[in-house]
Amino acid sequence: MNHPLQGYTAEQVRAAERPLLDAGVPLMRRAATALAAELRALARRTVLALVGPGDNGGDALFAVAELAGEGIIVTVVPVADRMHEAAAEAARAAGVRFADAGDAAALAASADAVVDGILGIGSTGPLRGTARATVAALLPALDRESRPVVVAVDLPSGVGADDGTTDGLVLPADLTVTFGAVKAGLLLEPGSRYAGRVVLVDLGLRIEGPPTVVG
Repeated sequence: MNHPLQGYTAEQVRAAERPLLDAGVPLMRRAATALAAELRALARRTVLALVGPGDNGGDALFAVAELAGEGIIVTVVPVADRMHEAAAEAARAAGVRFADAGDAAALAASADAVVDGILGIGSTGPLRGTARATVAALLPALDRESRPVVVAVDLPSGVGADDGTTDGLVLPADLTVTFGAVKAGLLLEPGSRYAGRVVLVDLGLRIEGPPTVVG
């Protein structure tokens, strides 16, 4: 029998991460390794990763670096003016190719999987700027018979982590790999419509307080 998922707020998750981060626990590397494991089952040849400026993008970069090191062809499209530096260096060292946002739609058309590593729980509100334009350009590729699998990192970008709100422009995920605890927005409408199957990666967090929602 499947147990119901329990959803927590971004602040509850961040508070639970702090003591582990202060102790030097490599949470990002653990998250990335778990993400890479999920991607291996979905992508045999090619992966496109959309990468934003924060830790969410760092998770994606470290994960695709593992895949590239195993021979999978990986292309990263940055959608912000900065990236997690150490993760980007690891990706480049593994042979990951970096491309312009304008090429994202064409790259998605031939990819086995698209990784949404644009925004995480540290960002609020809808997609903006280059990230918004890139996601809008990719959506038609998801209407084709031969379509990539979309994997969201922690939660689909543009979905409110605490309340599931969205302005309607979200890259719908087939799979969301979420870390430490399920974010409440993955269980609440309309965000739950974009999450697909939710896989929780246990990072050893001790969440204080009751869940915001049980799904």
